[in-house]
This record gives sequence, C-alpha cells and structure tokens, in this order.
Amino acid sequence: MVGDFVLADDPELEPEEDVNPLEDDFEDQLREQSEQFQAPKNKCDFLGTDKQGRHVFGIYASRFPEKSQLEGFVRQIIKEIEPFVENDYILVYFHQGLKEDNKPSAQFLWNSYKELDRNFRKNLKTLYVVHPTWFIRVIWNFFSPFISDKFRKKLVYISSLDELRQALGLNKLKLPDNICDFDDKLNPSRKSAAAAPASHLTNSINASRQQQHKMAPTMQFGVPLKHIVVNSPCLNSIPPIVRKCVDSLSITGVIDTEGIFRRSGNHAEIMALKERVNRGEDVDLKSVNVHVIAGLLKSFLRDLSEPLLTFELYEDVTKFLEWPKEERSRNVTQLIREKLPEENYELFKYIVEFLVRVMDCEDLNKMTSSNLAIVFGPNFLWSRSTSTSLEEIAPINAFVDFVLQNHKDIYLIDVNQHAL
Repeated sequence: MVGDFVLADDPELEPEEDVNPLEDDFEDQLREQSEQFQAPKNKCDFLGTDKQGRHVFGIYASRFPEKSQLEGFVRQIIKEIEPFVENDYILVYFHQGLKEDNKPSAQFLWNSYKELDRNFRKNLKTLYVVHPTWFIRVIWNFFSPFISDKFRKKLVYISSLDELRQALGLNKLKLPDNICDFDDKLNPSRKSAAAAPASHLTNSINASRQQQHKMAPTMQFGVPLKHIVVNSPCLNSIPPIVRKCVDSLSITGVIDTEGIFRRSGNHAEIMALKERVNRGEDVDLKSVNVHVIAGLLKSFLRDLSEPLLTFELYEDVTKFLEWPKEERSRNVTQLIREKLPEENYELFKYIVEFLVRVMDCEDLNKMTSSNLAIVFGPNFLWSRSTSTSLEEIAPINAFVDFVLQNHKDIYLIDVNQHAL
C-alpha cells in the first residue's frame, strides 16, 4: 500500500505519484452546509447520558481544522474527554461537514488510534457514525484486519438523528444547526412530521397531561419524586427502591467492588427490574449483580421527571466554578438547605451519605470523590430545555465533588430541622 495507506515502518518505501482515491473530492453532499460554519471553542460536546447511564460525547467533522492542525485538534479532544473515560462511555461521530482540506489521511487515523490510552479503547462501548458515506466505509474496511474483534463490533452506522435518539434513549439532543439541516434533507419525512399542525401538538400535550394523571400509585421510575413520597411507604422521603439499592450496595464485599457505578450493568435486567417495581412487586436484590443494582440506582435518578437538584438550581450550579473559593462552602450550603424542596433535600443527603461510604473504600473500589462526581453529576442535574454542554457538565461535576468532600460541613444541621 502507498500514499495515505502506508502502515509499514519502511524508510525505503517511497509513495508513488498516483492519486490516492481517498483524496478525491467525493463528499460534496456532506460539505454543502459547512462552508460558513464557524467552529466553537469546544472540540467535542457532551450530549448527555444514554439509557444505561453512560456519558455520550459528540465529535463533528465540520469542526475539523485544516490537515496541518489535526494533530493538535485530536489531542485537545482527548484532553476534553480524558476525565470521563475511566467510566464506560459512548462516542458519536457526525460525518457531515468533512472537506477536502480537513480530511484526515488513513495513516493519521491509524497513528491516532494506536496512541489512544487503554482506557479510551477498553471503556468505549459504542462508536456511532452518523450520516456515513463510502469514505467512512472504505476507511473502516481498510483498518478492520488490524483492529480487534471486540473493538470492531463497537462500530454502529446511523442514518438519521431519529435513529440516533432511539439508540441512545435521548429524546432531546442539542446539535449544531448544520447537522440538523442536513438530516432534514436526507430524511424529509421527519421534517414533515415535526411540522405537524398546532392542534395536533396541543392534543399531544393534553394526552400527556392525562397520562400523568393516570400514573399508577405503585410507580417509582419515570415519575415525580413527590408522587413516590405521597403514594409509597417512604421513610424520611426515601423511595423504597432507593433504600433497597443502597442497602444492597452497602454490604461489605459489594461496596468495595472495583468500578462500582463505573461499569454498566446488564440493560435488559435493569429494565426488567424497573418494570417489576413499577407494577408494585417486591423485588429481591440479594442475588442481583452489583453493577445491575448500581445501574438501577442511577436509572432511578435519571428517570425522575425533574432532576433531584431541580431545574431551579441549574443556573446557580453551573456557575459553581465562577464563585470565589472562599464563598463556595456558604453558597453550596445555602443552595442545598434553602432552595431544595424537603423531599429532594432528604434524598440528596441520603445518597450523598452513601456515596461518602463508597469513597471510604476507594483503595479497593477505585472510586474517588471525583470519579463519583463524574458518574452522578449528570444524574443529579440536567437542563430543562436542552442537552447539557461539556462546558456546563464541568461545574456540575465540580459541585457534586465539593459536596462529597465537604458533606460534614454542609449537613452540620440535622436533616429533620430543614423543614422547620
């Protein structure tokens, strides 16, 4: 192989003058809407957590710089997501916007793959490629013989944003306009559906409200926390399934499991348990895998109709890193004690106290306050209207990390005094 495809370290091998087919200008349809696109500060975006609680990151071909700057660009991406890759994670690559002057060579891609840390490759669970062209397929087929079967099976081609939403279990995705516009052109039926008459939208909203009124009193997943407190036997506002999960995970030999909360549990088992709980069945977690129980707890938080830290606190929490360090303790304490509803306050305190016990076993389970904050930050708080950006997730995680490290000062007053 020659040109962009030279993989052997042979100094005597000279590239031929033949034109490399991968350098042909064959991707006009992907480039149309990116000519005027200005790349934002972030090289990649945090798109949220998928249906299994794994962090999802988006990388866009439309943000690639010219070839001479690609190496630094890739290093910046690695730097941005490096704090998260000790946990299972998902990558979504949006191919729209690839241009002749920013198209990476096969040699560059291969070198970049080889330089990835083990955690990047091992903990990547799925690589979604959105709007793929034959360029992607050629490149992938070329690399396949050199890549392990495990990694090769992680690649999934996605043809539409609707398909991506379904795969991730995310109804809302905050994506650049050029990606959405291109998807509308490729999938015009989706755009037509989105432009349904206002009366249909009103009917849908009314149906949704009626459905909320029909929530079974036994439900604990996918309902407001207030609904659970009113309808279930909650001691100190702690939902029964949360208490069961925490009790099961607090046992010696379980709480010190390496990678607890970091590894994904079996999705089918988690879904089956959620359905049983919502039907009002008394589930026994004694024989359930530790990562399934941990996933069940994360799923409870993620499925709440409003985040545990509430939409009201979102703007304040995302400014955490802007606060002077000497004011952080006072501000955090004030937010938690004075702005959280009573049931949210008590449940947040209960989970924090449990996570502190998890931290106490970090020599065995490798879960520091920072690791736990990365896992639980997006499950404690998210935006009401859009996906949480990578810029916003950093202060949220830092806020949770601060609470874990300073919980004794924050919760100096007994929880039951909060309602006085």
